[in-house]
Amino acid sequence: MSLRERKKLAAWRAIRAAALRLFDEQGYETTTIEQIAAAADVSRATFFNYFASKEALLFDQDPEARGQWRTLLESRQPGEPLWDALTAIMLDVNEAQREHMALHRRLKAQSPALAQASQAFGEQLRTDLLAWIMAQAPGGDSMIATLQLNLALAACVTAYQSWQDHEDFDTYLQRLKQCLDQAGTGVATLAP
Repeated sequence: MSLRERKKLAAWRAIRAAALRLFDEQGYETTTIEQIAAAADVSRATFFNYFASKEALLFDQDPEARGQWRTLLESRQPGEPLWDALTAIMLDVNEAQREHMALHRRLKAQSPALAQASQAFGEQLRTDLLAWIMAQAPGGDSMIATLQLNLALAACVTAYQSWQDHEDFDTYLQRLKQCLDQAGTGVATLAP
């Protein structure tokens, strides 16, 4: 990564960190773009060079995230049972969200519009997972591979929905593992 790219990434992350701190302190709705720019020590114009909107601060993925996902996918061992690989991937991807997931959850509870905007966030990961899983499909059986992916995603949604406000992130991860294990009990025995 060139010096220019590193500086751009540092600016992106500084603006986002300032925004998340302000959202946590004073709420999403009441925080303005001007306040975020001031807290990050950038101009309003610079803010918009990095983020298209206030919602993008929460839902745009870190510029290095997709590369990290792909590295995670490529690191799986050839011949590894598909469900085991999916379970490890889902746990790793969720662990990477440790720092921000609880805040995102609180903010979505406060803002229905924000909750609706969040639905597109996971689409890029799902697209990458689908491409990966099709390449891994045992015997080329894309239906069973797609079923396993959909079950893994449903396990993530279920764990997230059952995560209570008073519980910490580790409890969420335990629930996620439990949901993945429960779903895996049924799919691990499916033959292609």
